[in-house]
Amino acid sequence: MKRFVRRPMVQSTLAWLLSAYLRMTIATMRWRYENRERIEPLVDEPVGVIACFWHGRIAIAVGLRKVLRSKPRRVLISRSPDGEFIAKIVARLGFPAIRGSSGRRDPARTLRGFAASRDVLRFMEDGGVVAITPDGPLGPTETLQLGALVLARISEAPVVLMGIAARPALTLKSWDHTRIPLPFGRGGVVFEGPIAIPRETEPEAMEGLRADWQARMRAAQARADALVA
Repeated sequence: MKRFVRRPMVQSTLAWLLSAYLRMTIATMRWRYENRERIEPLVDEPVGVIACFWHGRIAIAVGLRKVLRSKPRRVLISRSPDGEFIAKIVARLGFPAIRGSSGRRDPARTLRGFAASRDVLRFMEDGGVVAITPDGPLGPTETLQLGALVLARISEAPVVLMGIAARPALTLKSWDHTRIPLPFGRGGVVFEGPIAIPRETEPEAMEGLRADWQARMRAAQARADALVA
């Protein structure tokens, strides 16, 4: 079954159907935001931004279009077959993908990987926002990997951590417990930050920062869930 779903024609058809469903669903939802005023200057100015939310909330995160308005945006999506499917969906919804991975634990390997990607860095230099799911592509769910921090240190770009929720929503039996919003529901987004990592930050300090970001993202997610309860 998985091999059948990964066929290009099947993926393209399913991506069209799911993107159409999400576009319609997001338009019918009522949204609440917490700390939105903190990110408005980043949206209005041509400054590069890193936005982080958990992998299982990708389908709901499409609702961020209303917040970002005309701000150029990209989503970092893994190069896996499943990532290819997700990339096709989000591209149809106005979030073109940059293919890479934020899931590497080793800072040196991460530096050679997505964090050093010319596409990511150049896009932010031009004032775009790059969305990252820092527990992807393989989890564990809601466990933040070092990749996003390494990119933040290299670019010195401001980072916004987010919690994103929808109710009612379907929860899939996937490793990340993907949530699919249902029409005419409620959506909630909690923004944490912006924060930054100076380029001169010592590698030994990165684990402490990783644990801090993870705790802040989990807290933001809990608040977002409460907004739609």
